[in-house]
Amino acid sequence: MKELVISGELAVDLAAAFDASPNPYVLLTPDLRVAGCNSAYLSVTHSERSAIVGQPIFGAFTAGDGEDAPENVRQVRDSMERAMASRKPDHLALVRFALARPQADGSTAFEDRLWSATHTPIMNRDGELVYLLQHTTDITELEELRKLRAQTHPGGASPSALDVVVGGDVLRRAELVQQTNRELEFEKRRLLDLFLQAPGFVAVLDGPRHVFQMHNPAYAQLIGHRPITGKAVRDALPELVGQGYYEFLDHVYATGEPYEGRESRVQLQREPDAPLEDVFLNFVYQPIRDDQGRVVGIFVQGHDVTNDVLAAERQKLMIDELNHRVKNTLATVQSIAIQTARSAEDPRAFAQTFQSRIMALSHTHDLLTQRLWEGAELRDVLRHETEAYGLSRVSVMGPSVSLSPAQAVSLGMVFHELATNAAKYGALSVPEGRVIIDWSLADQHDRRLRIEWREVDGPPVAQPERRGFGSRLIERNLKHDLAGSLEIDYAPAGLAVEMTVSLDRTPAERIPA
Repeated sequence: MKELVISGELAVDLAAAFDASPNPYVLLTPDLRVAGCNSAYLSVTHSERSAIVGQPIFGAFTAGDGEDAPENVRQVRDSMERAMASRKPDHLALVRFALARPQADGSTAFEDRLWSATHTPIMNRDGELVYLLQHTTDITELEELRKLRAQTHPGGASPSALDVVVGGDVLRRAELVQQTNRELEFEKRRLLDLFLQAPGFVAVLDGPRHVFQMHNPAYAQLIGHRPITGKAVRDALPELVGQGYYEFLDHVYATGEPYEGRESRVQLQREPDAPLEDVFLNFVYQPIRDDQGRVVGIFVQGHDVTNDVLAAERQKLMIDELNHRVKNTLATVQSIAIQTARSAEDPRAFAQTFQSRIMALSHTHDLLTQRLWEGAELRDVLRHETEAYGLSRVSVMGPSVSLSPAQAVSLGMVFHELATNAAKYGALSVPEGRVIIDWSLADQHDRRLRIEWREVDGPPVAQPERRGFGSRLIERNLKHDLAGSLEIDYAPAGLAVEMTVSLDRTPAERIPA
């Protein structure tokens, strides 16, 4: 227990005066345990000093001070807490407490008494709270005088000045004031609860230095749960320097004009020693004014809209990418239509060839859609374009290779043309014919994909007399779209095609093989 520093005869005189006072006094520690009391307090409470010193004040005389405690206990407890929090005396005008009265037969009776109480915080030289002094006055007799006055002046005769002083008007006014204070305290707590439970972030800044007085859990989460209460904003959030937010606050405080930010980018340190994170906020800085209209603080309220902003950016990127893909696809369809028409002998042949090529393009698009257009596996692209001819007739061998959407579309068209040609004129045009496709990767710093397409056990192969659209499409996709290389060998034993593509460079950067 902390001790007041008082020495010599003065300590003796003060102790004697304290004990001799006719008014009840009790001295409490900050955790509301009895540190001492005077004789009047012991007399009023009919207790022994040794039985109550060191005990919780409420546990010594009541059933406790929890949420289920009686109203009078809660009133006294709240007054004590206000005094300790504010470091100023707190007055409780009226509170009813029943006191135990020993009876002649050894039993105990309880008598209702009406009290007025004052709770005074006692500080040490360093400004620390060391004790709380409770001083109570029994005003039960005033209530008795009020009742007596009502009995002796039936009919509501005008009271005298003395009646007003000692009669019911004083007590009634005190009761009304205390009831009003309780209602205001309830409203204050309710508003504080709403403040703390608000889904958006809120904070109250005080004075020209913008000192944090309070903030809710949403604000704490926004800034990484760092301790900021009692700190100026420039000390609490130093990473905001150069981002303009200090200046916005200064302007609001100086002019009294609110400031609103919409999807404002701010860089915050969400964890100790962590890099700054981009956060997007909708917020308002609203001036707080005193009763004379002067700006004394700023109310901060807003929402973290980072997810919404990033989602909108992703959506715009996807729309732009979709527009680009649609244009490319339409250009590809137009090219296929024109070239197919040039080489088709009649409308029926044109329709059949054109439809098959469009379906090949559609198959690759379906495959990419399943992967959310993030790319596709080379093996899957090959399977899609050749599975119609039977898995036993087309062998694919090679490591896992991820293709970009553009690479998948271009190679899908190439494989379709090769498979269609094999089905019309090559190995897949006879029952015993087969196609063997294998691939490998070289140079992991600039990955080069090498693909070999070999047809075996098919009819004899001869060099075509003219280049058809299929050959031109294969060459265009490999050399123009993929900036790769192409070698075709029309060997009598079977067609052999070797393709090379650099996977890690754009077409303009790729080096021809």
